[in-house]
Amino acid sequence: MSAAKSGSTETWRLDGAVAGPLIRAAHLGRRRSFRKGEFLYRQDEVDTSFFFILQGRVQVSMLREDGAEFVLEVMGQWALCGEGAAFDGLPRFSSAVALEPVEAVAFDARGMESLFRETPELATALLRIAGMKQRVIGVRAQYLATQKPEKRIAELLTRLADLYGQDAGDGVVIGISLTHEQIAAMTGASRVTVTRTLTRLKDEGVIAVRGRQTRILDRKRLIA
Repeated sequence: MSAAKSGSTETWRLDGAVAGPLIRAAHLGRRRSFRKGEFLYRQDEVDTSFFFILQGRVQVSMLREDGAEFVLEVMGQWALCGEGAAFDGLPRFSSAVALEPVEAVAFDARGMESLFRETPELATALLRIAGMKQRVIGVRAQYLATQKPEKRIAELLTRLADLYGQDAGDGVVIGISLTHEQIAAMTGASRVTVTRTLTRLKDEGVIAVRGRQTRILDRKRLIA
């Protein structure tokens, strides 16, 4: 994974080494443009398309049975989304909507077997990405099982620090600018709980917020 630019809001993005095969194979897919608010795909649909994001941000989320939205990720440049359901042929378990104008390459899973024979590095890249996503889902599942929303919020901050953190001497700068509403939607907590938790962590010297950047000052206490 690559370090996020200051002020960015992507929670998932690939570095050039992993995304390289997809970048080189982009001409084999179909270039698509999406307007802000337009869906790349919707939950419960069945189709074989998946998307490699070239530009813009895409929010991937699930609607729960009670109608509440649970945000899985905010995908940025060089992210891949929708590949799971594209290959297994089952209804999609999530939706992806453009948060701003998006340029993407749409691949069709039905034609990937021949592409894998021609460009085996593409198959390897997809396996690496699947492994990364599985690891993140496993960690998130561990924390989502807890009844304490504070733990889920701490897990999100820790994961973002692991993915995008930059050493700043006095702490690790996350470099991700998420609103309290977005953090709430990603952790299944209320906005009030997010605000209270972040305020407490600041008061205790565990994190610091400078401008739009969050710094983790004491990782051990954050995950304790």
